[in-house]
Amino acid sequence: MTAPEAPEELVLAGEFATPTRDAWRELVAGVLAKSGREVDPADAEAAIATATDDGFSIAALYTAEDAPGVPTGAPGLPPFTRASRPEGHVADGWYRRQRHALTDLEGAHDVVMAELENGVSSLWLVLGEAGGPPVDALPRLLDGVFLDLAPVALEAGRDTPEAAAALLDLARAGGVTTALGGSLGYDPLLARTRGGGPLTDAYRSALVDHARTAAESHPHLATVVADGLPFHEAGGSDGQELGAALAAGLHAVRLLDDAGLSVDDAFARVEFRFAATADQFATLAKLRAARRCWDRIGSVAGASEPARAMRTHAVTSPAMLTGRDPWVNILRTTVAAAGAGLGGADAVTVLPFDSVLGLPDDFSRRIARNTQALLLEESHLAHVIDPAGGSWYVESLTDALAHAAWDVFTGIERDGGIEAVLDPDEHADRGSLASALEDTWTARADRIAHRKDPITGVSEFPNLHETLPERAAPPSGTGDQQGGLPRRRYAQVFEDLRDRSDAAPQRPTAFLATVGALAQYTARASFATNLLHAGGVDVVEGPGGTEIDEIVTAFREAGTPIAVVASSDKVYAEHAAPLASALAEAGATRVILAGSPRTEGLTSEDSTALTGYLYTGCDAAALLTDLLDELGV
Repeated sequence: MTAPEAPEELVLAGEFATPTRDAWRELVAGVLAKSGREVDPADAEAAIATATDDGFSIAALYTAEDAPGVPTGAPGLPPFTRASRPEGHVADGWYRRQRHALTDLEGAHDVVMAELENGVSSLWLVLGEAGGPPVDALPRLLDGVFLDLAPVALEAGRDTPEAAAALLDLARAGGVTTALGGSLGYDPLLARTRGGGPLTDAYRSALVDHARTAAESHPHLATVVADGLPFHEAGGSDGQELGAALAAGLHAVRLLDDAGLSVDDAFARVEFRFAATADQFATLAKLRAARRCWDRIGSVAGASEPARAMRTHAVTSPAMLTGRDPWVNILRTTVAAAGAGLGGADAVTVLPFDSVLGLPDDFSRRIARNTQALLLEESHLAHVIDPAGGSWYVESLTDALAHAAWDVFTGIERDGGIEAVLDPDEHADRGSLASALEDTWTARADRIAHRKDPITGVSEFPNLHETLPERAAPPSGTGDQQGGLPRRRYAQVFEDLRDRSDAAPQRPTAFLATVGALAQYTARASFATNLLHAGGVDVVEGPGGTEIDEIVTAFREAGTPIAVVASSDKVYAEHAAPLASALAEAGATRVILAGSPRTEGLTSEDSTALTGYLYTGCDAAALLTDLLDELGV
């Protein structure tokens, strides 16, 4: 038998017909139809797109025709989308910058040295007013630290001039000049974003003086931080955080330019700080978009190409961290750090998983630094420059975020600059930017309350009987001052309910009136239990079956006025109404059906016997608040 002749050219999957987008849309419409959602194939793609808070949608499928067609350049060259440096971070990785607000001065130096000895390559020290040890403790904290090898970023609030002077004195005493890196941490917007009294003339004067010193002797040292975290923590979207941070950066450049620094020196003195979230692609694209926008600003301002290369510090989002089931934070911060590193951040901070509970201990600090060690030294994430470059999805997302950020930035500039939009106007108690952030937060909070943005371990799969690790309370700092933008965490609404429950003399409970066979009620009973636990309400499960007298007897023994009926639609059609009436007669002040008001089989007469519904997409936070109020918690 003669073997078939080999083709001259092999084409990957060449024996298959080329799929079309229209064919895919028809398949999507078919899947949606099976779930009870009739959609025209032409509208199928839009039906499964994900809306963002920035006004654009993320599609379910990206092809070459979706690529934005915007030049991304080469790494280290304008518009710096791909990287700020030609070599990226291939040689040494990004800086592993860990944050420390240490109150135990006796052990603080040991902690700092242990961090550096075990892989941390940059320190973020909180001092003075910001909520750390006094500024005069800095020489002790940095005793034995090689400032030319481990850049230091300072956070000292209104004590920044003293802290910056102390750091520069240490560098001078150690003979460190051009190799000194890090950031002095001046923030001209501190009073508006973090609250407290207005910044003094001495603060602004020291900012300029130290910027001149850095420009003359320390080319790698940033003086000002353009901090996006306050806008992120206030509930802002990625585009709002980016746009506001860009405006903050330009505000700093103007201050330095007005003081006589060259445009290039002014641009080189600014370091940007951004939040890295558990949405790794959004984090990655945000950093790429930030560099592109800053290059555009620098180009218009007349800065040279090298000066326009943005330096970025990414911090795992404080807003996404939870105090309940804090171990899940390890997963959140790992994904966030990966997104930041892949997005080209120059320095990355992984906040310890127990940060919400108080000051981290040795174990949580070790987990935080080892997260980055694993990403760099075992996963080798820095070995490829801009690995997502060329991805149709990432390039499209980068372009969309860049445009969203640019709209926010230009709007701020049109309204008078970042200071003007943060100051309350005469007709409102907050500025226009704060109002925009509030609107975004309101929409986000609504999704969280309805569990459309689920929070694992808190609003989904909570562990009601967990034992939380105990941590020392952090010192007061700028975050505890009056004024400024609000600092929010996404899980707060459900964690407040859990706190109410924990503070009660006895755990609040609800009776779960399971009806029918096990297979009929298990799904909805599990769903109801999960939702009730999210608010700190425990569950006493009934006997099942369809004998109403037995179920009512179990309800009386449970000793709670709350009853939740759980079963299938078929069982509801026959038993929901009489059971609800019997439970109400037995003393139930709330009879809630685990199902939608549109549950198949329920008539309007049946519905009158029920006082509420518990279903996917319901306002879980409001329902749980109402139950705790009913229970007197």
